[in-house]
Amino acid sequence: MMGYVHSVESFGTVDGPGIRYVVFMQGCPMRCLYCHNPDTWEPGLGEKKTADEILEEFEKCRAFLRNGGITVTGGEPLLQIDFVIELLEKAKNRKIHTCIDTSGITFDPDNEAIMKKMEALIQVTDLVLLDIKHIDDEEHKKLTGRSNKNILAFAGYLKEKKIPIWIRHVVVPGITYNEEYLRRLGLFLGDMTNMKALDVLPYHDLGKTKYESLGMDYPLKDIKPLDKQDAIRAREWIMAGIKERLRAKKNKM
Repeated sequence: MMGYVHSVESFGTVDGPGIRYVVFMQGCPMRCLYCHNPDTWEPGLGEKKTADEILEEFEKCRAFLRNGGITVTGGEPLLQIDFVIELLEKAKNRKIHTCIDTSGITFDPDNEAIMKKMEALIQVTDLVLLDIKHIDDEEHKKLTGRSNKNILAFAGYLKEKKIPIWIRHVVVPGITYNEEYLRRLGLFLGDMTNMKALDVLPYHDLGKTKYESLGMDYPLKDIKPLDKQDAIRAREWIMAGIKERLRAKKNKM
């Protein structure tokens, strides 16, 4: 089976535990306003590779990937779920730690075929980096062009299956930098007993150059990057929501 790969990074330090070999898959159904890789959106582009070819490349770097493994990201890697399953199955056979960085947008609990593939996927996935773009559904549609309902359902599915997750949330001034929204996100995460880490990512505008090179208009060109103190405050608001949910659960016991 061939997969469409946008690019690879052989020394990733922010895409899961340890030092990792990161595979960026081509194709994404969302159009996040702050996306800094719009060249990954269109499916069917990029370099065609087999799982064996990727793993051969991984093995060349294996000595340097201390306490790491392989992370499949995108784009949205689960647009090519059959290929990702094959890749991770073969990686597990080599005793490689496996991680997926996904928004969960392709999850559909009402689709039997998709759910069968999800079951196969989680059998060979050690960790999921779950990108929650916005906790409010209407605001999520404005930010990404899609509803967040299946994304939040995917989070619940991973909790049910006890798959460890790291939550990633980009905080954008005027969009997600909002105490109410961040507290609501915390309330939701307070139920995620499988959550192992929370990455609060301050918005940056480094994608402007990429958009210019592609002849595209950058949607957030008038929004300044989030400063360090606001990022700290955003995390505090999320943690307040988490603690509130945990207290409520404790009081019910």
